[in-house]
Formats: sequence, C-alpha cells, structure tokens
Amino acid sequence: MTRDPIDRTGLRPEFWRRYPLDSLPRNEWEALCDGCGKCCLIKLEDEDSGAVAYTRIACRLLDLGTCRCGNYPLRRQLVAGCVTLDRDTIEGALEWMPRTCAYRLVAEGRDLEPWHPLISGDPESVHRAGVSLRGRMVAEYDVDEDDWEEFVIEEQV
Repeated sequence: MTRDPIDRTGLRPEFWRRYPLDSLPRNEWEALCDGCGKCCLIKLEDEDSGAVAYTRIACRLLDLGTCRCGNYPLRRQLVAGCVTLDRDTIEGALEWMPRTCAYRLVAEGRDLEPWHPLISGDPESVHRAGVSLRGRMVAEYDVDEDDWEEFVIEEQV
C-alpha cells in the first residue's frame, strides 16, 4: 500500500455523511480529495454555450505519476487561474467538477464511491479502479496551446 499524501489521522468517523461541507475543518476538507487528478486537467470553455470540455492535458504542476500537485502550498501563486476549492468557491465550481468528485458528491447529498480512500483505506484504490487519469495524461508543457482541442476527452469525467 502506498503512503497516503493526505494526513487522514484524527478524522471524525464518516464525517462526509454526517456534516455539511461548509462545516468541515481543514483536515477533513483536504481528506475528501481522492487524488484522481481530474480537477487539475486543462479545461476548455465554449464561449457561446459555457460548456466545459476536459482535456487530458495536466496542469504543469501536476505530478503525472501520483496525480497530486507538485507544489500544493504555492499553486495559486504559480498557476494563474488555479481554482482552490474551499467554502467560498465550491458552489461555483460544482458545475465543472467531475461527477466522481467527493466534493461534488457530498454537496449533492450522495455518498462516496467504494474506491475512495476514505472508504477503502488505500490511496491507490482510485487508480486501481481506473477513476484517476494516471497513465492517460500529458504534461501541459508538452502540448502547444494551439493543439489543446486535439486532447479533449470525449468521455464524461
């Protein structure tokens, strides 16, 4: 079992089922992240419809092997447009977040998936379940911005 990069010690039992998102302390908020990497993919927005299309292009800070940010504490300073999910931004982000995202599931009153590390106890379960984009992403710095549309993921993330 791989060491979990998120400290999950001291979490209240089944906190995601018992408490609303806006009442979670920081450690529980962070523990909701399953490590899929989907929120760190480059997304393209249709200017007319507002529809958001995911690409398989990862933010330049995303570690393609771990699906975790390579500089989480400074991500907003290093990447213009990086969205930090918190109590103030969650509502506006829900419409573009992946259907499998724990933040979205909890906000919609649904339960976490069986492969989520909080359920499985294993941070690798999201990868084994094929939910993460590990092995299917390309780095932002390897793709010319003019070619981003060629990397749109057809499947719903």
